[in-house]
Amino acid sequence: MASIKVRKAVIPAAGLGTRFLPATKAIPKEMIPIVDIPMIQLIVEEAVRSGIQDIVLVTARHKGAIEDHFDFNYELEDTLDKKNKKDLAEISRSIGKSCNLISLRQKNPLGLGHAVLCAEPAIGNEPFAILLGDDLIDAKIPCTKQLIEVYERENASVVGVMDVPSPEVSKYGIVGGKMLNPKLMEVSHLVEKPAPSAAPSCFAIPGRYVLSSKIFQCLKETKPGKGGEIQLTDGLQLLAERERLLAYQFEGIRYDAGDRLGFIDATLAYALKRPELAPGVQELLKKHLKA
Repeated sequence: MASIKVRKAVIPAAGLGTRFLPATKAIPKEMIPIVDIPMIQLIVEEAVRSGIQDIVLVTARHKGAIEDHFDFNYELEDTLDKKNKKDLAEISRSIGKSCNLISLRQKNPLGLGHAVLCAEPAIGNEPFAILLGDDLIDAKIPCTKQLIEVYERENASVVGVMDVPSPEVSKYGIVGGKMLNPKLMEVSHLVEKPAPSAAPSCFAIPGRYVLSSKIFQCLKETKPGKGGEIQLTDGLQLLAERERLLAYQFEGIRYDAGDRLGFIDATLAYALKRPELAPGVQELLKKHLKA
């Protein structure tokens, strides 16, 4: 039986962003720009390029700026038109046109698993993608599209993974199971931030998933873990016990933009990809390296 097409995505964006204080005291972390494009816009663009039509944004109080960003701004666009800055006006309009955005609130900070569960009314019984808002993955074929292709071919939930050095496994959720080929694993268990000696593999989950709607029931049955939060990893473990769960080693470069050094790394990498900025950035780097 052919699998249902994946046309919806969930982007959890309810966190406080404390690692970026004081910037995030009044600005959502997801709105901090990589050069001049907010992180959340880069995530949404990946989803749209992957064929996603409806994006469910799970936010919290004081996150209204994200919703405003993906709306039309008549005053700004009209002013730009009148000043004959039509290219800038079209940039603003194109953001509003980019997707059908559905915004929901996570009213209590009960963890990533709970944030995903909040999206159930908008997702229903369909498979869907999850993209974490501070994980940027630069790839020729969008990472989410790679996972959707695996889901639709295998008719099974799939998490994106990357191979990390053994000393770094304690930073991530790690998957274990049977390798089906060098890039694809049938997952039997997941371990959150294991010691290197206890890690079942070096395949880490950096924040991309395509899951069946059965994950919602698994999350409802998942008991709160550390800090009283419902962990998505625990829900995935239950899902793996009930149906096939795959792990796919995606192609692309991942940047942890939720970390300050990772954010700087991403900013430099994305700036150097832009022809109008690359020469100037290279000169700035030379200047600061000489200092």
